[in-house]
Amino acid sequence: MSQAAAGVEAAVEAFGEGSPVLVHDAADREGETDLIYPAGAVTPEDVSRLRNDAGGLVCIALADEVAEAFDLPFLGEALDHPASADHELGYDERSSFSLPVNHRDTYTGITDEDRATTITELAAAAENPSGTDFADEFRAPGHVHLLRAAPDLLADREGHTELGIALAAAADREPAVVVCEMLDGETGGALSPDDAKAYADRHGLPYLEGSEIIDRLG
Repeated sequence: MSQAAAGVEAAVEAFGEGSPVLVHDAADREGETDLIYPAGAVTPEDVSRLRNDAGGLVCIALADEVAEAFDLPFLGEALDHPASADHELGYDERSSFSLPVNHRDTYTGITDEDRATTITELAAAAENPSGTDFADEFRAPGHVHLLRAAPDLLADREGHTELGIALAAAADREPAVVVCEMLDGETGGALSPDDAKAYADRHGLPYLEGSEIIDRLG
């Protein structure tokens, strides 16, 4: 087994145990590293880490079949406003964003505890979509942004949304993952791959290139 393949296997094992991984998509795509968690393992302390160590937008990606069961649209298709027209992206053909939601047991929805509640309840719902009345459990708008993965995952799209769901499937986890971009606190831009690797090494976390996941799990 190659070193890259072994790295993916180690990351899948860690992910299955509830540990986060760092994934850099590609230099010619977003060129960003996301901190990715299996949604069912997220605690308020993890939300704090996502805020403070990553710093990007805390989102939860759902597998396409789960989003379909919940009748979740792509946000760009659901918005009835001129700003949603001609949404050209430099890195992809479309955005994965769906609705932003809060669980109905939360208060404002933005605290670490509230967001952890929304995230873990979304993970539970993703494991049993047929037994979940989505509108009864969640309200929109909210503070956890949903992403809808492409139907055929990496064969359709190679974003962090699909990379994360592919990891979850390989790890036999719920089809729901938290993704958050890692930003550089000094420059305000994306954290460089070298700095992301250094962070992973300091904290004993796996670091993967998107191409490694695609080669192994795509």
